[in-house]
Amino acid sequence: MAIVPDTKNWTWVLERECPECGFDSSKTPAAAVAELTRANVARWPDVLARPDVAERPNADTWSALEYAAHVRDVFRLFRIRLALMLAEDDPAFADWDQDATALESRYNEQLPEAVSADLVSAGLAIADDIDAIPGDAWQRTGRRGDGSVFTVDSLTRYFIHDPTHHLHDVGAGE
Repeated sequence: MAIVPDTKNWTWVLERECPECGFDSSKTPAAAVAELTRANVARWPDVLARPDVAERPNADTWSALEYAAHVRDVFRLFRIRLALMLAEDDPAFADWDQDATALESRYNEQLPEAVSADLVSAGLAIADDIDAIPGDAWQRTGRRGDGSVFTVDSLTRYFIHDPTHHLHDVGAGE
């Protein structure tokens, strides 16, 4: 059985607690996201050192390695989106099919050590970028192809739910 693509619109996490992982973006100040990102990044190397890191718990759930490769790519993608929002007026974000990326990039065949190093590097880079957001830029906007509009504030709070949720998915959540 193949992984069923996730087609949900997760923007609701900006309004209330996630019932699956317990994270509440609505109560998370955007100014806290950089440190939350660093704390998240610090947990992934242990996940990627597991002997069963590439084993799927069942046929329709990603392995911890696949989740980690996805989180690495989320760090990279949101860094690009944040930079666009800070450089352009109301940019439109390129669409991203996370499931196609997982297949095309062969997430589950990647070396855990390489994924770990790249995830840490990408996570620390976006955390530094968030720390460097000028005080007058938090209300700048950007939008996805589905019409969802974000401010820098809401984008950062939306972003941090993803890696937090995926630590929960791999049994490493708080």
